[in-house]
Amino acid sequence: MAPEQATDSETDAAYEELERRIEQITNIGNAAGILRWDQEVVMPEGGTPARAKQLSTLSSLSHELLTEDRTGELLEALEAADLEDEKAAVVRETRRQYDRATSVPQELVEEISETTSNAHPTWVEAKENDDFSVFEPTLEKLVELKKAYANHIDPDADPYEVLFADYEPYLDLETAEQVLERLRDELVPLLEAIDDSDTDIETDAFAGTFDDDDQEALARDVLDSLGYQWDRGRLDTAPHPFSSGTQFDARVTTRFDESDLLGSITSTIHEFGHANYTLGLPDEGYGTPLGESRDLTVHESQSRLWENHVGRSRPFWEHFLPTARERFPELENVTPEEAYESANQVYDDNLIRVEADELTYHLHIVVRFEIERDLISGDLEVSDVPEAWNDKYEEYLGIRPETDAEGCLQDIHWSHGSFGYFPTYSLGSVLAAQLYATVEDELGSLDDRTREGEFDDLNGWLREHIHAHGKRYTTPDLVEEATGEGYTADYFLEYVKGKYGELYDLEAY
Repeated sequence: MAPEQATDSETDAAYEELERRIEQITNIGNAAGILRWDQEVVMPEGGTPARAKQLSTLSSLSHELLTEDRTGELLEALEAADLEDEKAAVVRETRRQYDRATSVPQELVEEISETTSNAHPTWVEAKENDDFSVFEPTLEKLVELKKAYANHIDPDADPYEVLFADYEPYLDLETAEQVLERLRDELVPLLEAIDDSDTDIETDAFAGTFDDDDQEALARDVLDSLGYQWDRGRLDTAPHPFSSGTQFDARVTTRFDESDLLGSITSTIHEFGHANYTLGLPDEGYGTPLGESRDLTVHESQSRLWENHVGRSRPFWEHFLPTARERFPELENVTPEEAYESANQVYDDNLIRVEADELTYHLHIVVRFEIERDLISGDLEVSDVPEAWNDKYEEYLGIRPETDAEGCLQDIHWSHGSFGYFPTYSLGSVLAAQLYATVEDELGSLDDRTREGEFDDLNGWLREHIHAHGKRYTTPDLVEEATGEGYTADYFLEYVKGKYGELYDLEAY
């Protein structure tokens, strides 16, 4: 006999129980997030051993709660029920978490958590001392741990594909590879044309020495201008800028270099984009997937949209340059056009990803993607990473790092065990252009509004079409809902070819 269909009241009770369980798991994760923020921003160096154990304990508690038999029983009952779309999405997302978590032994989860906590100060030490060998044993251990993790989830799959799905579960690895290949194939000729161009643009509008305290004040001005919700956030500094939190508390970090004012501005805008997305998630969805961001491609699309389509635009500098002049009178003779040109210059000698221009940035991503893919597949030994890194930089960017700090130690991600993360930066940049084109198609050009410092219309559109949905839709479905078409690199390539063709006076573009 077929099993009896659950009554509506039984289904409601099961859903409420599952939701309570998810909220507990979410709160444990958010508490861990605050501890990680503290570790990277204000924790004293000596706190690492205790912090590693604290995070490991929270990870263990979350894992136990998620993988309990009762979670599986509730999911089975609800999957057999006729649920409304939002509840079905919660079940779908929880099922995915449950299936992956129950595949991984708890002791491995704890070991990964403790290892990544201890890895952070080791990475910092290695970078500060410009010595990859300090970090090498830790990286080797993390590679092996993450390979074991992937093998437990799906022993028949490419382990890198399994790891990539932790950050982007609904756009497959093949799509990521195709996008990266297309960007590489179409951006390299564009970069060569720029290199051959005789057009001189302003590159030194922001040259000088700028006090850190004054830069922080200007960073706060930027956040004020864009509409950051200070009652639900804060600004701090970190060696590697990041944003973290919830819709009730989404924090921004940036960094200051007295010789790089522009870098602190663009970094702050980038992290604002992340925090703004988090703050736009529905309050009522907190504790469930409906109140969580839709994975990293979408998250990165928000930061890149604000950083590049807004913060590097002509209208933005017409709007914001007077404020910058108030903080730094030495910018008095800089024009908005000169600021725009300096903000969009293409560097032919930059080694640092977070300081890269909008075009070469994606070649930085290709380098990381290829190296970590080879590490996970076993085609590259950890000890060979510095040389492989330097060779690829020379091949793709025409420059060779002279130090590990400027080379393979510059990013924090591998110390977090985040293999598979890097492709989402380029995937997000591609989506940012598609979303921005859709906004302008629906609302008209945003130039005048940006020039006046009016960002409510743009932010309102993003709130309605992206932020408010949380994880209700998969990434492809969200893109379809927001733009009316599938995910495509066409808009990004059209955008950069038009922008840089005009900037560098390229006839072919």
